[in-house]
Amino acid sequence: MKFSKLVFVALLSSVFLTSCSDDDTIVESPLGSYDNGVLILNQGGFGHGDASVSYLSEDFTTQQNNIFSIVNPTITLGDTGQDVGLYQNLAFIVLNYSNKIEVVNRYTMAHVATISSGLNNPRYIAFSNGKGFVTNWGDGGSTSDDYVAVLNLSTYAVSSTIPVAEGPERIVENDNKLYVAHAGGYGYGSTISVINATNNTLSTTINVGDVPNSLEVNNGSLYVICGGKPSYAPTETAGKFVKINLTNNSVASTLNFPAATHPSNLDLVDNTVFYTVDSSIYKSTLTAATLPTTALFSTTAQGVYGVYSFAVNNDKIYVGDAADYNSNGKVYVYSSTGSLEHSYTVGVIPAGFYFN
Repeated sequence: MKFSKLVFVALLSSVFLTSCSDDDTIVESPLGSYDNGVLILNQGGFGHGDASVSYLSEDFTTQQNNIFSIVNPTITLGDTGQDVGLYQNLAFIVLNYSNKIEVVNRYTMAHVATISSGLNNPRYIAFSNGKGFVTNWGDGGSTSDDYVAVLNLSTYAVSSTIPVAEGPERIVENDNKLYVAHAGGYGYGSTISVINATNNTLSTTINVGDVPNSLEVNNGSLYVICGGKPSYAPTETAGKFVKINLTNNSVASTLNFPAATHPSNLDLVDNTVFYTVDSSIYKSTLTAATLPTTALFSTTAQGVYGVYSFAVNNDKIYVGDAADYNSNGKVYVYSSTGSLEHSYTVGVIPAGFYFN
């Protein structure tokens, strides 16, 4: 159940600091409700313990940083925010370097539980068949200890683990199955694992392309962006856009990117495909036989030279800029055609958008 958004009238001296930009309103007390907007996970610096969550209302009139800490002042969120999973009225905030998950009410940020056992280098989370599934790298230097942890959502504990190939990253659910992209950890992966959520077993593995970094399900198919091996790899490879038929887990089609092109941040909206390459946003359709050669728009005018996080929602395009990876980052909101409409200062390294 969602709570109605509260409307506050407060003294300027005690609650607000104002200026003339979209960065102008900093609310120091809890808003009381964080629905009807987007939660922005700020990764924080690795080893710095400064992960945080920001909130932006869907009408772009209210923005608040550090909402977890404001609501839960006695709890430190942790180190290296990796992902947020929304399930029923809860948000599961995955903290990679802290090896834990903080569970909160997604609409109020009130703390519910901490999961700190059974996780080792946790990365991303998804839900299926009444359970949570969390990808784990294990020891980054080992190629044989990676797994998916299964969460009991009643006890907030890891109930079992599923061994998988090295470097499990993003994970999506469809029809009681989990699809895990193996970007490769410290190496370079090229597969998708399929997990049966009913019996918690690995069903099969699908070969796609080098370094699959983002994936989405649409109308019975799984779409995967493979970034390719980077220029500093022993052998550089270009990215791929892969379509998988989920009825038989076979690759239905593959579109190859030009040499030295490394796409990421796949987002599907109905039949429209969005992804990024460096500072540029591209738009296509699921039925296109070729990849676009011209970007929808570039973010370089805002000083963004590598889109760190990305999402499309309600005809708005959200871009997270990590800047120097040490200072507070920026979030830019564009129209569907690429016109800049809003900008906000958030926490260090904005890593993901989660629409609430």
